[in-house]
Amino acid sequence: MKRQADQALKARALKVIPNGMYGHESTRLLPESFPQFFERAEGAYIWDEDGNRYLDFMCAYGPSLFGYGVKCINDVAIDQMSRGDTLTGPSPLMVELAETMVSMVSHADWAMFCKNGTDATTMAMMSARAQTGKRIVLVAQGAYHGAAPWCTPVPAGTLPEDRAFHRSYIYNDVESLNAAVEAAGDDLAAIFASPFKHDVFADQELPDRAYAHRARELCDATGAMLIIDEVRAGFRLARDCSWALVDVKPDLSCWGKSLANGLPISALLGSDRCREGAGSIYVTGSFWFSAVPMAAALETLKLIRDSDYLEQGIKLGTQLREGLDAVAARHGFTLRQTGPVQMPLIMFTDDPDCRIGYAWTEEMLKRGVYMHPWHNMFLCAAMTEADIAMTVAVADEAFAVIASRLSSLQPHPLLMAMAETEGAEAA
Repeated sequence: MKRQADQALKARALKVIPNGMYGHESTRLLPESFPQFFERAEGAYIWDEDGNRYLDFMCAYGPSLFGYGVKCINDVAIDQMSRGDTLTGPSPLMVELAETMVSMVSHADWAMFCKNGTDATTMAMMSARAQTGKRIVLVAQGAYHGAAPWCTPVPAGTLPEDRAFHRSYIYNDVESLNAAVEAAGDDLAAIFASPFKHDVFADQELPDRAYAHRARELCDATGAMLIIDEVRAGFRLARDCSWALVDVKPDLSCWGKSLANGLPISALLGSDRCREGAGSIYVTGSFWFSAVPMAAALETLKLIRDSDYLEQGIKLGTQLREGLDAVAARHGFTLRQTGPVQMPLIMFTDDPDCRIGYAWTEEMLKRGVYMHPWHNMFLCAAMTEADIAMTVAVADEAFAVIASRLSSLQPHPLLMAMAETEGAEAA
C-alpha cells in the first residue's frame, strides 16, 4: 500500500500540531503503518490520503452507526444548512429532538444538548451535585468518561484537586461498590457506570445484573444519582438506554457518537428526579444549539426506530466472532473476543504486551481491513455478510503470516516505554 501522502502529512503536522496529532484518534500508539489522515468515506469503507481503501471496523470510533454518507441523513442536514445552522437562538428542531429522545428512552423526562461526550458527562456530574448538594462521585476503575480535567486518563496538566471528591470502585463488583458507597458516607452525589465495561487494553465485561441492580438500590437509599455513560454504546445495544437490558433505569444518561450518525451533537437525558439540579447549572457553548446536527439526529433516530440495524448488527457480529475463532484456531491462536458482538474487542491469549495483536492488525490493514489492537471496535449497518466473509478470509491470511514469524515480533516502543515508567513508579 502507498504511504507517501500520509507520511508527508504526518511530517507537516508534527511542525504545527503538538506530537502531530492528539487525543483518541492519534496513531502514535498504533503500528507504524497505520494512516493518520483520511480523504473520504462511503458506507462501511474509508480511504486514506494515499487512496488506500479499508473496511472500517472503527466507524470513526463509534459515530458511524448506519455507515458513512447515508443519503437520507445527509439530505436533511443539507436542507437545514440551506435555511440556517448556528443562529442567535435554537431552531424549533431542538424541541422536536428533545421530545423524540424522551419518547424513545424509558427513563428520560427531559433532554439537554451539547457537542461532545465530555460535555454530557460533565453536565451529568454537575447536575447530580446540584440536585443532591453533595460532592463525592464514584467512578469505576479504568473507566473512560471523557477528556476534561476531572476524567482525562492522562493526568498531565491537571491537579489533584480536580478529582478531590472522586472515588473508585471495581466494575461488576458488588462488594467494591458497597464499600465505596459506605466510605462516601452522607456526601455521595452520584455513581457513574458504563453500559458495559469497555476499558482499553482489557477484556470487556457485560454488566452483571446483581451489580446493576445494587447500584440502583444504593442510589435510591442514599439519594444519589445513577448515571449511565452511553456516549460510546448508546443505541448500539438497545433502542433504549443500554441498562434497560438488565431492567435498571438510571437518573441520568449521557449520549453522543452515533446520535446523529457522525454529525457533532451529544445529549444529557434525565428523569424528573434530577430536573431541578439540571435546571440550576450554567452550561453552554457557541455551537451547542446548531440546527444541522439536530436535523441529522432526528433522521438517525427514525432509522433507529424503523430499521433492523440492531438485529443485523448482532447477526453480523456473531458471524464475525465465530469465523475469527475458527480461523485463529487453524493457525494455533486463541482469541479473547469480549463484549457485545456488535462492539467487539479482539485480543490474543498469551500476549501481555500486545505484540501479536499489533502484528495481526497490521497484516489486516495491509489487506484492506482496519481493526484496532486494544480498543473496542464497532459494526455499522452498511456492513454486509460479504464484508464479514471477506474479513474472515483476510484474517486467515494474516494469522498465517504472523504464525510464520512469531519469534521475531516486537512490542510497540511506546508501550514498552509506558510499561517501564509504570514499573518505576510502582517501585
